[in-house]
Amino acid sequence: MSAAAPSPSAVVTGAETVPRAEEVLTPEALAFLGELHRRFAPRRAELLARRAERRAEIARTGTLDFLPETAAVREGDWRVAPAPAALDDRRVEITGPTDRKMTINALNSGARVWLADFEDASAPTWANVVGGQINLIDAYERRIDFGTPEGKTYALRPDAELATVVMRPRGWHLDERHLRVDGEPVPGALVDFGLYFFHNAKRLIAKGKGPYFYLPKTESHLEARLWNEVFVFAQDYVGVPQGTIRATVLIETITAAFEMEEILYELRDHASGLNAGRWDYLFSIVKNFRDGGPKYVLPDRNAVTMTAPFMRAYTELLVRTCHKRGAHAIGGMAAFIPSRRDAEVNKVAFEKVKADKDREAGDGFDGSWVAHPDLVPIAMASFDAVLGERPNQKDRLREDVAVTGDQLLAVDSLQAKPTFEGLRNAVQVGIRYIEAWLRGLGAVAIFNLMEDAATAEISRSQIWQWIDAGVVFEDGRKATADLAREVAAGELAAIRAEVGEEAFVSGRWQQAHDLLLQVSLDEKYVDFLTLPAYELLD
Repeated sequence: MSAAAPSPSAVVTGAETVPRAEEVLTPEALAFLGELHRRFAPRRAELLARRAERRAEIARTGTLDFLPETAAVREGDWRVAPAPAALDDRRVEITGPTDRKMTINALNSGARVWLADFEDASAPTWANVVGGQINLIDAYERRIDFGTPEGKTYALRPDAELATVVMRPRGWHLDERHLRVDGEPVPGALVDFGLYFFHNAKRLIAKGKGPYFYLPKTESHLEARLWNEVFVFAQDYVGVPQGTIRATVLIETITAAFEMEEILYELRDHASGLNAGRWDYLFSIVKNFRDGGPKYVLPDRNAVTMTAPFMRAYTELLVRTCHKRGAHAIGGMAAFIPSRRDAEVNKVAFEKVKADKDREAGDGFDGSWVAHPDLVPIAMASFDAVLGERPNQKDRLREDVAVTGDQLLAVDSLQAKPTFEGLRNAVQVGIRYIEAWLRGLGAVAIFNLMEDAATAEISRSQIWQWIDAGVVFEDGRKATADLAREVAAGELAAIRAEVGEEAFVSGRWQQAHDLLLQVSLDEKYVDFLTLPAYELLD
């Protein structure tokens, strides 16, 4: 008896039952995922291997520079495709996961764009992966509502008042274990992109918008090229015009910072802009230069603001690059969560948010991110003051900016040093975030800030780096594995007392503690915390 022929479609395996999943996982959609996997997963695997090779080269040389082989692209005269009307004005963007309540609140927030997140703000449980797709379809069909046990109801405003959706799929490094083709897991990026595009491309065109995407964790222009090939194939497959898709790339890795122009060039018919993201960018610096000596040792994460010289070089180069090529430059996150109990906390935080957004608007950014609807008016006022009635300031070319590779790498230009309190905060936030993530929550309010997976990545990376570098804190204590264990044990005990025995036992606190220490203390630095964490997800 011969073996059964492999299915041409993606096959669902080992997945929990999710209500209405059949509306998303249709035979036609699964066939599309099968095509995407067979055509593009091999090249994705090659590019992931190339990341490791490049990291080894950085470890050997201790530096990075602009690519000599792409000088012609940087020197060439080209521009990205003009922005579609729905993406021309992006002065405020709100971010958040695609659960039902957030979908309604984000669309209603008054922001011009909602980053509908299947990546860092969403733990990739099967319920979140499939449920988020259902929620977006329901929103486009205007059949979405939400009610709380207390009787509060949420419903969509008229279409003209809703934010434009820019959807963020998972990064290239993550697999989706519940969907397989020829026995292999389908890359999570292709699952999230494929299901959303297949079901919504024509729906969105009918609304005068389109399938718009944020591309995360990109490390090179070759990875952007792969995305462009995916886009070209997908548009032909579904039967929509080339250029319907628009993509904004997050420049949140240090290697991508040296290839901004090349990334835009590879995506030029589909490019919308670039975004400057802080925590993942710092995480990438630690990851790539973790054995680069004292000059690459970062201080406490909260001491690294966007005004740090090496961060300023990165953001100014981003604005210069985008506007030179006709693309939008989108600024970083205001992660503050307003407190209902402490007006003074709000006052101080709102002033910081305003100063941050005033600086971005003044530097030439065309828009910026917030994590909470109450911050939309603050960010809007900053950009309104600079833009007025104009949709953007892409005509501001920032030709005064000239950034060198050394400036991008000048981590030691910041005078701040790691502190013991910084270690304790990294442990505190790391445990609290990972615990929530293991329960299926990707966007978590911790100490009045909205944290996502990038927070946990920079937290565990700093613990690892400080121990590896033998940092001595201001009180004379040295960063060691034993000190990290001591701090973690103390924080776990404090959490136990804070939440109570029943909530502690029913939560995932011990697992979160153990995983944080595993990825912070293992001699072999794991590339992404979410890889071992995914194995622990229900």
